[in-house]
Amino acid sequence: VFGKKLVYLCLGIVTIVFLLELWRKDPLLEAFLTSVSLAVAAIPEGLPAIVTIALALGVQRMVKRHVLIRKLPSVETLGCATVICSDKTGTLTQNEMTVRKIFVSGKTIDVSGTGYIPEGNFFSNSMPLSEIEQQAVKKVLEIGVLCNNAYLKKDNNTWKIIGDPTEGAILSVAGKAGIWKDELEKRLPLLSEIPFDSDRKKMSTIRNTPDSLLVCEKGAADVILKDCTKIYLEGETRNLTETDRQAILNENNKMAGAALRVLGTAFKPLDHEMITQDPNTIERDMIFTGLLAMMDPPRLEVKDAVATCHSAGITTVMITGDHKNTARAIGEELGFLRSNSRAIDGTELDSLSDAALEKEVSNIAVYARVSAEHKLRIVKAWKKQGAAVAMTGDGVNDAPAVKEASIGVSMGITGTDVTKEASDMVITDDNFASIVAAVEEGRGIYDNIKKSIHYLLSCNAGEILTMLFASIFNLPLPLFPIQILWINIATDGLPALALSVDSVDPDIMKRTARRSTEQIIDRNLGTLMLFQGFIIAASTLLAYLYVLYYTSSAKPGYLYYWFTNEMIPCAFGGELLGDIERARTVAFCVMVISQSFHSFNCRNARRSLFKIGVFTNKKLLLATGFSLAMQVAIIHIPYCEIIFKVTPLGLKDWATVFGFSFIIFFIMEIIKWFRKESINFQTLNNK
Repeated sequence: VFGKKLVYLCLGIVTIVFLLELWRKDPLLEAFLTSVSLAVAAIPEGLPAIVTIALALGVQRMVKRHVLIRKLPSVETLGCATVICSDKTGTLTQNEMTVRKIFVSGKTIDVSGTGYIPEGNFFSNSMPLSEIEQQAVKKVLEIGVLCNNAYLKKDNNTWKIIGDPTEGAILSVAGKAGIWKDELEKRLPLLSEIPFDSDRKKMSTIRNTPDSLLVCEKGAADVILKDCTKIYLEGETRNLTETDRQAILNENNKMAGAALRVLGTAFKPLDHEMITQDPNTIERDMIFTGLLAMMDPPRLEVKDAVATCHSAGITTVMITGDHKNTARAIGEELGFLRSNSRAIDGTELDSLSDAALEKEVSNIAVYARVSAEHKLRIVKAWKKQGAAVAMTGDGVNDAPAVKEASIGVSMGITGTDVTKEASDMVITDDNFASIVAAVEEGRGIYDNIKKSIHYLLSCNAGEILTMLFASIFNLPLPLFPIQILWINIATDGLPALALSVDSVDPDIMKRTARRSTEQIIDRNLGTLMLFQGFIIAASTLLAYLYVLYYTSSAKPGYLYYWFTNEMIPCAFGGELLGDIERARTVAFCVMVISQSFHSFNCRNARRSLFKIGVFTNKKLLLATGFSLAMQVAIIHIPYCEIIFKVTPLGLKDWATVFGFSFIIFFIMEIIKWFRKESINFQTLNNK
C-alpha cells in the first residue's frame, strides 16, 4: 500500500517538473532526461532489498535469542503484538517437575527434599512412616507409575526424563521409594490404554494380573474423585463418604493454593469380559488412593519478562490445565494477575457466550482447566477487540488456536510437528522470555526499516524539491541527470542499509505497542520528512546561488539584483554572471554530503546523536565515509570530471560544501533539544 502511494506521488511531482521544463522552453530531450532521472531518484528502488536484508539479519539475531522465524513477514506483526497468551508448564516454568507432597490415608507427607534424581530411599529415618503409611504411599506411587507413558534413562551418570515432565516426576519419586517402571511392567503388562485428553483431564491403563485385570487411573484430583465410590485407607478399601470427599477436596485446594499441581490416583480390579465396555463405564466405581502434589519452579527470568511486557503496553495471559487455585497462585507470583484482572476456569469460560467473553476478555489474565477449544475462543475474542495476539501451543489440539492467532508460537522442545507447521515462529528453548525477546527484536526491526524509509524519502524529497524550486524560479538547472543518478547510487544504498541494521533502542520496550493498522508513514513523520527534504533542498540551492552569484565578479550580489529586478534578465535566460560549472559541482556535493549528515538524524527522531552515541553504529560511519570518499573521487579524478560534468574544487569550495551540508544536522539537533526540554517541562508540570 505504501509503495503504490509513493509511486503515484513521485510520478505526479516528476510530471510537474517535466511540464515546467517545457514551459521554460528547454529542449524536449533534456527535459525528458531530467524528469526520468528525477523519477529514478525519487522512488527508493532499493527499499525492497533493504527491507528483506533487515528482516533476514533480524531473524539471524532472533536465532541467537532462541527464536526461529518460519514466516518472514511475521516479524512485522511481532512489532505490534498487544497480547501474549502463554501456556504455563515449561514456558513459564523450568519444566523440571518434582513431587513435593503425597496425601494418603488422611495424612499429607512432605517429600520435597527427595529432589529430582530417582535414587535413594525416602523411607528413612528422616521421614519416619508406619508400615500402613508406607504401604499407602507405595500404592499411590505404583498406580502413578503404571498409568504413565514417560521413561527414565541414565546416560553417563545423568538421569533424563523421556516424555512428559509431570509423569517423569512421578517416576522419579517412585524410584526413591524403590518402585521402578520396568519391574512393575514385567509383573503387570499393559493390555490397553484410555489416553489423556485435555477435555477429560485424565488417563487410564488396563493391566494384566495373574487373577484378573487392573484399571489404573490418573488425572486432575477433582475429576478422579468424581469417578470414585471407594477409598483405599489404612491398608483397607471402604466406601467413600461425603466427609472423605470433602477432606480430599479441601486438601486439593490447599495444595493448589500453594502453587502445586495436584494429581489424583485411583484403581479397581476388572473382569476380563468387561474390557469391551465403553471407557466411561470402565472408569466408574474406582477406588481412590491419594494425591500427588508437584511443583515446576517458575523460570527466574519470567517475572522480569512479564514486567517488561506491561511497561511495553502488552497484556500477558496465562493459560494452563492446572487447578484454578494453582493457576492463581503462580499468576500472582509471576505478575500476570494484577489488581484489575482475574482468573477463571474452563467451567466459567463455558458459561460465557462469545459476546460476553469478548466484553470480559480484557479483564481475564489467567485461565485454568482449559482445553484447546477454549484457546481458540480466547484468540478470537481478543482479535475482535482489535488486538494483535500471540498464542503459544505444543499439542496437536493447539494447532487451530495457533493458526488463528496473529502470531502463532510453537514450542521447539515439547511442540508437535503439527503445531510447528501451523505456527509463525518456534521458541527453541520453550521459554516465555524468548517470546518477549522476539517481540523486542520485531519492534527493533520495524523501527530500523522505518529509519531507512525516513532517510530515503526525506533525501529523495530534497532532490525533488531542489529541481522543483529551480524550475519554478526559472534558475539554471542546479543538477544534471547524470548527477541525480549518481546521488541515488552514492546515498541511497549503503547508508540506508546501515540504518536498517542499527542497534535496537534501549527504551523500545517502554513504548506502547503500535496498532497493526497504523501506516508506516503517519502524518507526523510525513510532515517531518517533507520539512527535512525542504532543508536539504534549501541548503543545496543556497550553496548553488552563493557560488553562482555572490562569489562571482558581479557585484553587489544576487539578493540585491533580485529585489531591484536588475537580475531578472540574467535569471531568465540571459548571460550568466558566475561560474555555473563550479556552482553545479558545489550543489552536487552539498546534496550528497548533506544526505550523509542527515543519515545520522534518522537514527532517532527524538534523541540527539550525542545521547545515542556517535560510534554506536559503526556500519553507518563506514557507509557514509565510503559515500564521501566516492564523492571526492569523482570530483578530482580527471576521467570522472568528463562523465559527471564537474570541476575540481579548492579548499574554500569544500569549506562551502561542508558548511551548507551541515545545516540539516545542526537544525535537527536544535529541534531535538527543544523537544526534549519541552518534554522535561511537561513532566515537571505533571509532577
